[in-house]
Amino acid sequence: MLYIRAEYIHPWNTVIPKLIVMTTRRLPLLSLMLLCVCRAPAAWADGVVYKCVEPNGSVLFTDTGRAGCKPLDLPDAIPAPPRKSGPARPAPTVSPAAFPRVDSAAQRARDSDRREILEDELRSEEKKLADLRRDFNGGEPERNGNERNYAKYQERVAQMRDDIARAEKNVEALKREIGNTK
Repeated sequence: MLYIRAEYIHPWNTVIPKLIVMTTRRLPLLSLMLLCVCRAPAAWADGVVYKCVEPNGSVLFTDTGRAGCKPLDLPDAIPAPPRKSGPARPAPTVSPAAFPRVDSAAQRARDSDRREILEDELRSEEKKLADLRRDFNGGEPERNGNERNYAKYQERVAQMRDDIARAEKNVEALKREIGNTK
C-alpha cells in the first residue's frame, strides 16, 4: 500500500479546484453575454418589409413604415443594412474675405512654368529609361568583371528589371500629370 505524506502534495492540487469553481460560476454570465452579442443584429434592424400602394396604383416595397403601408410577414428575410446618418457630402467651404487671391495672368504663368518643369522631367526620365533598356539588352546584359558568381549576375539583372519598371511608371505618371495641367 502507498502512503503519501501531506508535505509532498503539490501546491497546484489546491489551486486547480478553485479555478474550476471560478469558471463554472462565471459560465452562466459568459453564456448570457454570448447570447446578447449573437442576438444584437436582430435588435438593431427589425427586418420588417412594408408594402405600399401608391395613389397611381404602383406598388412600393420599403423598410420604412409610412401611412397606408402594410407590414409583410417574411420569415427568412434578410434585414437591410443600417442607414448612414449625416449628410452624404460635406458642405462646401467658403474662403474668407481676407484670403489672398492670385491674378489670372500670374496663375497662367505659374501653370506654364509647371508644365515646362514637368516636360523637362519627362524628357530626362525617358532618356534614363532608354539607357536602362539599352544596358538591359533584352534580358541578357553583359557580365561585369566582378560577377564570376552567376547569382550576383542574376541579382543585378533583377535590379535592372526593377529599375526599368520604376522608370516606366515615372514616365506614365509624368504624362498623366502633364495631361492634367491646363
